[in-house]
Amino acid sequence: MNAIITNYLSKLEFGETQVFKNMMVIPLLTSVNHGPEYISLGEALKQGGLTVTEVHEGGTVPELKVINRGEKPVLLLDGEELAGAKQNRVLNTTILVMEKSETIIPVSCTEQGRWAYTAREFAASGNIMNRNVRMKKASSVSRNLDQSQAYASDQGEVWEEIAFCARAANVNSRTGAMKDVFESRQDDLNSYLAAFQSVPHQKGILVTISGKVAGFDILSLSSVYQMVHAKLVKSYAMDALLQKEINGDKASVDKAKSFIEEAARCEEKKYKSVGHGWDHRFEGKGMVGSSLVHDEKVIHTAFFAADESEKVGRMSSASRRRTFRSQ
Repeated sequence: MNAIITNYLSKLEFGETQVFKNMMVIPLLTSVNHGPEYISLGEALKQGGLTVTEVHEGGTVPELKVINRGEKPVLLLDGEELAGAKQNRVLNTTILVMEKSETIIPVSCTEQGRWAYTAREFAASGNIMNRNVRMKKASSVSRNLDQSQAYASDQGEVWEEIAFCARAANVNSRTGAMKDVFESRQDDLNSYLAAFQSVPHQKGILVTISGKVAGFDILSLSSVYQMVHAKLVKSYAMDALLQKEINGDKASVDKAKSFIEEAARCEEKKYKSVGHGWDHRFEGKGMVGSSLVHDEKVIHTAFFAADESEKVGRMSSASRRRTFRSQ
C-alpha cells in the first residue's frame, strides 16, 4: 500500500463508541493530513457555484456533466446520489472536481423505471447509497478499472441490489428508485441519526453491524465531514435496518483496530482520477477499499467488509440474502 495512505491509517484515533440497536459507530479523528481546501457537493449546489446536468439533451446513463464555477474544488463522494434530470444517479467513485472546470463524471443509475426529465439540473438527494450496494459497486468499478481503465460499474447488479433492498424494506417504488427506499424508512433512519451525533473534530466513522465490522469512511477536512455525516450514517444504518436485529458476536474496539490494520495490508492499484489527484484501489482478506490522494494528502478513504463472492461482483448467496428481512 502507498506509504502516504499507510501512514494516514496508522494515525487514526478513535472517539467514544456510540451504540444503537444492532449498530455501533466509532468516530474517527486524526491530527494529520489537513488540506487542501475544498467544499462538499451540497454546499456547492447551495451556493450556486456548481451545476450538474445530463451530458447532452438526450442524456447517457453512465455519465453526467459537472460545471464548477467556484474558486475551490468540490468533493463528490463515492455513492453520493444526485436526483433529477432524466433519472437519479450515484457517483461511481470519489472525485475532487477541479475549480473553474467542466468535467464528465462516471455514475450509475439508481432509478431504473424513469428516463424523462423532471428538472433540467440535478439536486443532492440527501442520500449516499447503502453500504452493501456501495461495496458491490466499488468492487465492480475496481474490476473495470483493472480491465479497461474505465470507472464503470455493473449497472445490472446495481439495479438488482436496489430492487432487493426495496423488497426487504417492503417498498413498492413506481420507478425502482433507491431514493424511495430511503424516504420510506426515514422515521427509522431518524432514530439512528439521533443516536449517532457527530463530535467535535470528527472526520469519519467506523461502523459495526450485528457485531461485525461493516466498514469505514474518513475525509481529510472535518468541516466537510460535518456536511456529509448524516448521509454516511444513513448509508450504514439502512443496512442495519434490513438485517435481522441480532447482536451476533459482541462488537469491540479491538475488531475495529484489526480491520484498519488489515486494510493497511491490502494489495493496491493506482489510477488517474477524473478530477484532482489519484484513485487508489484496494483488495485484501475480506475487504475492498479505495482512497483519493491529492497533493500527497488523503482526501477520502473508504473500506468495506466483503466476502470472496462479493469482491468479484457476484450476487449475494441465498444464505446471505436471508440475513435481511422485510420490516
